[in-house]
Amino acid sequence: MTTHESFWHKAFHLYYDGFRNMTLGRTLWLIIAIKLFVIFLVLKLFFFPDFIGQHAEKGHESDFVAGEICKRGVEKPPVVPQGGQLIP
Repeated sequence: MTTHESFWHKAFHLYYDGFRNMTLGRTLWLIIAIKLFVIFLVLKLFFFPDFIGQHAEKGHESDFVAGEICKRGVEKPPVVPQGGQLIP
């Protein structure tokens, strides 16, 4: 190693050597990757449908969202008691 290595170069080699010499950690990283796959892909497919894509016209998604925000804001105005403080 030279004496004039940058911080980023030293940090890269630290992690590179650490991951290369790992034994148990590889299994744990595999488990983490599988969990992230399940959380972000499988749950999104089954529990979070494309609501905007189904209800908005193609190319006018932002107008649909703005309209829904304005419409829902008018339907339920905030409650302001006599003291003047806003209650959510």
